[in-house]
Amino acid sequence: MGSTQFGNFFNFCRDSTLPICNLLSETHNQTGPWEGCRLSGIPLSNGRILGNLGSILLSAIAIAVTVLLLHLSERKRAAVGRREMQVFLVGYLLISICEIFSIGEFPLAENVRIAFSALHIGFITATIWALMVNAVVGYQLIDDGTVLSMGALILSSAVLFIGTTYIALDTGFKWTGYWTADSYGPGNRNIALYVLYLLLPLICLVAFFALETILVLRVLGETRPMLYLIGAAVLFALGQIFTYVVSPHICNGTLGKIDGSLFETLFNLLAVVTVWVFWSSITEDDWPMPIGQSSVANYP
Repeated sequence: MGSTQFGNFFNFCRDSTLPICNLLSETHNQTGPWEGCRLSGIPLSNGRILGNLGSILLSAIAIAVTVLLLHLSERKRAAVGRREMQVFLVGYLLISICEIFSIGEFPLAENVRIAFSALHIGFITATIWALMVNAVVGYQLIDDGTVLSMGALILSSAVLFIGTTYIALDTGFKWTGYWTADSYGPGNRNIALYVLYLLLPLICLVAFFALETILVLRVLGETRPMLYLIGAAVLFALGQIFTYVVSPHICNGTLGKIDGSLFETLFNLLAVVTVWVFWSSITEDDWPMPIGQSSVANYP
């Protein structure tokens, strides 16, 4: 167990600014014991700093943009999966709120930062799951927007959110010590959160892309919406590259003024907007239904 890197967050937290690092760090702050580049931030009184201001501002912009997308979704009353898409957008809205206080380095009390970081992780897992379910909804196995469809989406997302958030809170506050019982080094190992925070969302995103690709190419018989879908995937991938690969170089190059988390927030916002545009494009009123396809999909 001591040699495997599975479940180990040390390298991630050394090179990136992630909410999980606030839970695993013994000092529960943005720098922790990770030996990486320290965000210098804006000096405040009593030795406090306000760090990652760019991510804070972009998260605020993301909140405003998401509210606009929710309003635009509400106006598309005949669109397939409208309510389900709104659930995804609400999840992203909550992620952006939590990100202000988990990724943004406010001079918060330790327990407040831990709570926001745990909620942030829980919302990430549940929201990306909801996105994958949105892809399933497009196949109209059950009618979208119904009690059954919405109930299944909200219930499954809530189960994932509650479970992931509890593990994150238990990890940060060390209520039981169960989830970090196999830790080594400075508390940098957590297999449960490694699976729920990193691996499960990745699987859901791959499934979302695959399901939507089949829907567009095989059911709708179109290619133009694929430009939006591929664009969203590229934007999300760029955000991850900036977070996990480029971040330490940005931090060192700017003497700790910014790091890759600013660009991750930006590219994630652009990816969400592009996903919404993709969804909107495949629910337009001018798509022809290929001959022989059932109209049960409710796509014109």
